[in-house]
Amino acid sequence: MFRHWLWGPYSPLGLIVALLTLVADQANKAWMLYVYDIGAKQTVTLTPFFDLVLVWNKGISYGLLPQDSSAGRLGLIAFAIVASVALIVWLARITAPLTAVAIGLIIGGALGNAIDRAVYGAVADFYAFHAFGFEWYVFNIADVAIVAGVIGLLYDSIFGGHKKAGNPSKM
Repeated sequence: MFRHWLWGPYSPLGLIVALLTLVADQANKAWMLYVYDIGAKQTVTLTPFFDLVLVWNKGISYGLLPQDSSAGRLGLIAFAIVASVALIVWLARITAPLTAVAIGLIIGGALGNAIDRAVYGAVADFYAFHAFGFEWYVFNIADVAIVAGVIGLLYDSIFGGHKKAGNPSKM
């Protein structure tokens, strides 16, 4: 009975993408923190518009809703887990590979950032774009995956091959 709720034709694809995203994110964070030792360095300028820098984000996107308390941190971890479970249930019902990939990216990114919160108490962000006096927020691979997943879902909802609803006046 629960197999229907948790497993569908594109579940393997979505879960493989989630796992690959999670592994890439955590491997990159481990390398940046322990091999490259970004924490011991000042801002590292790679190009005139791209820097490496360590920022510990205790909130969500753009540092919103900063959580300095254990309860707040645990709340964000719990939210990521609940959202991931909900996305896995949704994944079991989807009928398009693009949607599966998009959901997998979001799950992997959400769990990658949740692991950071559990292990470090904050999310490790490293990448900073800036140009013409404008600075984008500092982000990590998990953030890129989440944004790419949302873009994939939007693309699929707008341009996907979904059946059009019938004309109500002809029913």
